[in-house]
Amino acid sequence: MTALVVVDRVTKWYGARLAVDEVSFEVRAGEVMGLLGPNGSGKSTILRMLAGYLRSSAGSIRLDGLDVAAHGAAIRRRIGYVPEDVPLYGQMQVGEFLRFMGALKGLAGPALARGVERAAERLSLGHVLRTGIAKLSRGYRQRVAIAQALLDEPKLLILDEPTNGLDPAQIIETRELMRTLGGEHTVLVTSHILGEIEKVAHRVAILLNGRLLAIEPVAGRSSGRIRVDVGGVSTDAAAQALRKSLEAVPGVASVLPEARDAARTAYVLSLLDPAAAAAVARTIVGAGLPLLELRQLAPSLEDRFLELTRAPRVAAAADGAVEGRDPR
Repeated sequence: MTALVVVDRVTKWYGARLAVDEVSFEVRAGEVMGLLGPNGSGKSTILRMLAGYLRSSAGSIRLDGLDVAAHGAAIRRRIGYVPEDVPLYGQMQVGEFLRFMGALKGLAGPALARGVERAAERLSLGHVLRTGIAKLSRGYRQRVAIAQALLDEPKLLILDEPTNGLDPAQIIETRELMRTLGGEHTVLVTSHILGEIEKVAHRVAILLNGRLLAIEPVAGRSSGRIRVDVGGVSTDAAAQALRKSLEAVPGVASVLPEARDAARTAYVLSLLDPAAAAAVARTIVGAGLPLLELRQLAPSLEDRFLELTRAPRVAAAADGAVEGRDPR
C-alpha cells in the first residue's frame, strides 16, 4: 500500500524544551492511523507540523510526495484538519458557516454548493443547516467541525482528540463516522484514550515524552498468554494440583485461575515461550483430564502501551528527563 504521509526524523524544540524527538512513521493511503500517548507526548505538535501550522526544527514531512515546508498552499488543499478545540463561530448558522469555510478553501459557485450539500449529508446536518451553531449540542458542533474539514474532499483528514468532551452516545457516533471515512480518506487521529484508538485504527504509533516507542498493528495481535479450559476437575484439591502441574511446565511464567463450575475449570497462563502451549496440552491430557479448549489471548492495546511506557518513564526519571537536553 502506498504511503500518503512520510514523517522522517522530525524534531521540534520550543526554546529549550524538546517536544518531538526524531519521530519517523508513514501513513498508508486509505488507512486510519492512530497517534496514542498521554497529554504532553507530542501528538498535537506532530499534527500541527503536518498541517503546516508549525515548522519542524529538524527532519522532514512529505504528504502526497510534497514537502510540507516547501509547498504549504498545496499541502493545505490536501488536508482537512479538526483541532481539539475547534474555533466555530456561534453567531453563524451551520449552513452559513460551511459556506464561509468552503470559500476560504477556494470553493465557489456550484462547487461550493456541492461541497456543503455533500458534507451535510455525510454528517447528517441537513436538518440543522439553518440553526445557529451556539444552539447545537457538543456532539453536533463536532459534526460541524468535521463537515468543514471534508468540504473540499481532502486526501488526509486529521482529527485531534475528536471524542474529547462527548457523551457516550456521541462517542459511538463519532467512532462509526471515523470507520466510514477510512478508505474514502486517509485518517490520522490522536487520542490519549486507548480504547477509542483501538476501536477505529488499523495501526497505532505509541508516543511518550516526544519519542516514538513503537508502531503497532491493532488487528491480528498475538500474545504470550493462553487460556485453557479443562473438564473432570471435580474438587478444589484437584484444581490446585493441576495448577501446580501447569506451573511446573518449562516456559510457563504464571498460572491464574479464571473460572470454575461443574463442567470446566479455566486457567490463564502467561508463557515465556509460545512453544510451551503444546507442553501445557500434553500435561493436561497426561493427567487423564479432557482438554476442552486451548486458545491464545490477544493483548489489549492497553497491555502493550503499559509494557512500552514503563521502562522509558523509569529511564527519564533517572537521567533528568528529556527537557534538559541542549538543543544545540
